[in-house]
Amino acid sequence: MNDHEIAGLLAREAGELLLELREKGLDKGVSGYQLQVIADREAHLHISKRLSELCPEDFLLSEEGRDDKARLEAERVWIVDPLDGTQDFGRAGSIEWAVHVALVSGGQPLAGAVNLPAIGTLYGTLQSPTKQDSVNNPPVVITSRSQWGEAEAVAASIGGVVRSVGSAGVKAMAVVGGTADIYVHPSGLYEWDVCAPAAVAASAGLDVSGVDGSFLIYNKERPVVPGLLISKPEFTSAALDALNY
Repeated sequence: MNDHEIAGLLAREAGELLLELREKGLDKGVSGYQLQVIADREAHLHISKRLSELCPEDFLLSEEGRDDKARLEAERVWIVDPLDGTQDFGRAGSIEWAVHVALVSGGQPLAGAVNLPAIGTLYGTLQSPTKQDSVNNPPVVITSRSQWGEAEAVAASIGGVVRSVGSAGVKAMAVVGGTADIYVHPSGLYEWDVCAPAAVAASAGLDVSGVDGSFLIYNKERPVVPGLLISKPEFTSAALDALNY
């Protein structure tokens, strides 16, 4: 398998595991919090084990794992969020959670996949790059439920509307899939929140940057990025102007 296929395989396997854990946990009356803890741990352990089998020389940066700083000197580092949208995962019927898997070398993603298990959709860099030409009417700006103001300013600049959901992966894939036109997250994010969604979005022909327009670099000593903007190219300039960048 090539790196794109491995990313997709790991995201799909972890998603299947999470679906099974949630179904069994809810049937047994496990609390939402307990379910979140179990799911975070088990998805991380699965991805870590599979990477040790498939890519034993590579390093791993996972939200749920110990940060081995040796990754800073490594040629290949997998940046993973085993369960993005953990709080939503614990709610019966929620589809607002995802699995992120990306491979980085030289600070840039080589491959990535975002799985939305609850709706049975896997996005990845294995797909042929395609520019999203269609635009919603009115355009849709998607953002986090806790983030307001900046998204409204961007929406006003393009005559759009704001929608909010959980999970960075879900929001980014809304733009990739065409149900949204811009994703704005105005505050800092961890690399595992961003890397795989950004890689997939870029491969689909979308503009990807920090919310300040900066070029994103990964596998840094402090693994954070300055927010996130994923935009259909025709809206990028207006979005950055509205954000005062």
